Amino acid sequence: MIGLFVILALATQNPPTASGWTWALYADAEPVVLAHEIPDSASLRTTLECDPGTSVARLTLYGGTAISGMARVVSGEASAVAETSPGRPGATRLALRTDHPVFAAFTVDGRMTIVFGDQRRPVEIPPPHLAKLRRFAELCAG
Repeated sequence: MIGLFVILALATQNPPTASGWTWALYADAEPVVLAHEIPDSASLRTTLECDPGTSVARLTLYGGTAISGMARVVSGEASAVAETSPGRPGATRLALRTDHPVFAAFTVDGRMTIVFGDQRRPVEIPPPHLAKLRRFAELCAG
């Protein structure tokens, strides 16, 4: 009976989606990284990175066309404007302060939208993974 409980507890710690995508927190090295990925592969959808204690999260969105310019970042009732730049091919990068109300709102419900002109790129962290997002914000805080 205890063995079954342990297996169920481990299975729900980092539940992957049906397609293998999951959110993983890498906090044992610098930079700290929260990645939406297929583990043990090069497949990434989104990464949040920070150097501990800086209060700055670097968000990279993979897939689609890389965008340069200003974007509006929205989470809950909060919004911010951030400058975007292209990352590696097909990736868009921007930075957000983890102590800004938009990031605080993001840690509450795990939903944030990046708006570039008429394009919208949602970032969604499901409830089972919100503790990882909150730990990421805690490690990044200055």
